[in-house]
Amino acid sequence: MDRFFEFNLHKTTRSTEIMAGLSSFLATAYIIVVNPAILSQTGMPFSGVLTATVLVSFFSTLMMGLYARNPILVAPGMGLNAFFTFTAVATLKIPWQEALGAVFWSGIFFLLLTLLNIRVLILRAIPRPLRYAIAGGIGLFITLIGLVNAGFIIHRPATLVGIGPLSPSVLTFLAGLLLTSLLVARKVKGAILYGILFTTVCAWPLGRWWGTDHWSLIGSIPLVKISGWWAAPDFSLLFKLDLVHSLRWAAFPIIFSFIFTDLFDSLSTLVGLAEAAQLLDENGEPRHVRRALLTDAVATTIAGIFGSSPGTAYIESAVGIEAGGRTGLTAVTAAFLFLPFLFLSPLLSAIPAIATAPALVLVGVFMLRPVSRIQWQQADEAIPAFLALVLIPFTYSITQGIIWGFFSWTLIKTGTGRSKEVTLPLLVIDALALVSLLIG
Repeated sequence: MDRFFEFNLHKTTRSTEIMAGLSSFLATAYIIVVNPAILSQTGMPFSGVLTATVLVSFFSTLMMGLYARNPILVAPGMGLNAFFTFTAVATLKIPWQEALGAVFWSGIFFLLLTLLNIRVLILRAIPRPLRYAIAGGIGLFITLIGLVNAGFIIHRPATLVGIGPLSPSVLTFLAGLLLTSLLVARKVKGAILYGILFTTVCAWPLGRWWGTDHWSLIGSIPLVKISGWWAAPDFSLLFKLDLVHSLRWAAFPIIFSFIFTDLFDSLSTLVGLAEAAQLLDENGEPRHVRRALLTDAVATTIAGIFGSSPGTAYIESAVGIEAGGRTGLTAVTAAFLFLPFLFLSPLLSAIPAIATAPALVLVGVFMLRPVSRIQWQQADEAIPAFLALVLIPFTYSITQGIIWGFFSWTLIKTGTGRSKEVTLPLLVIDALALVSLLIG
């Protein structure tokens, strides 16, 4: 095992990798219950989607660890599941069986793009300053998610966002953030994991001994609750996709949207994590990039077969990478942690969102490091990088951030007489981005 994962080369140990895998899993495990909660609104059975989610996450993450040897988790993507439910099925009235077929065909298209090295060419077309900005933007995005999950940042009509009240749940989050920060600063192995467990324990009284969102005990709901121990897997969605009707003209915009959104979500996540953790090869490209992209394509393809929205690389993998994960053993560990939840899914309710929130907030520190390599005094590079950096969290979309980063790079470089820095693949990306915006 040591030779296969090259622990010495990456200056890590087996115990560090296993701990990192556990940390990444805990930060990502919410998808096991959130994905079926969203997709079940299409009429698909909740238990069937849950089983599909676990299977997609297990096989895809295992492939990422053993084949691509990267510490990155792969699972059904947030945003993609919402598009599947609320746009494809609810708005465009595509039956969920056809929507699953569209997921499958977009995965096949991904496989072809990857085998022909087109996705690698697209990745290499992303300018370096934008890569650094994407890493930082994803870090800010993850931090924002953590702050929102904790109730520290809330929606306010007058100012759009604001700081929430110092409720017991927010104070619990702050206690977890402080302890986790201290452990990280003292370089304690497993600091992220200990922080998650500590915050979970501190959250136990919320809704039992005192309130959650307010100091009042009225209407308080326990944040840490175990709704059961065991649930049988449901394979009813296996092979329920409609491959024929999903190729009709009305479904083409769905297939294209899956392709475009998943393409840039996965590419940007891979680039961002690789830049932040220096998981780069001798050419400065993400390590084992072709294998990682092939894994991502397989994840989308099998998602349609199992009965889920597309799979993609997860930005929460940064939690495990920050905990020291540098090899595929991190992903392998997380993959096998998914598998028991075919039967034990009710146990996930024991870890509330505020327990993983401190880890997500601190990941922002880790992900922002590459931003220092941007030439901020050079406006034609700084402006596109800045737009990508801020629009990812401000629009709550990785795809939108990089789209406007690409557009601004192309226009500013051309307008300042540096059109040679705008490559043909980048122009193709701009054209695809424009089509995506028009469809949207």
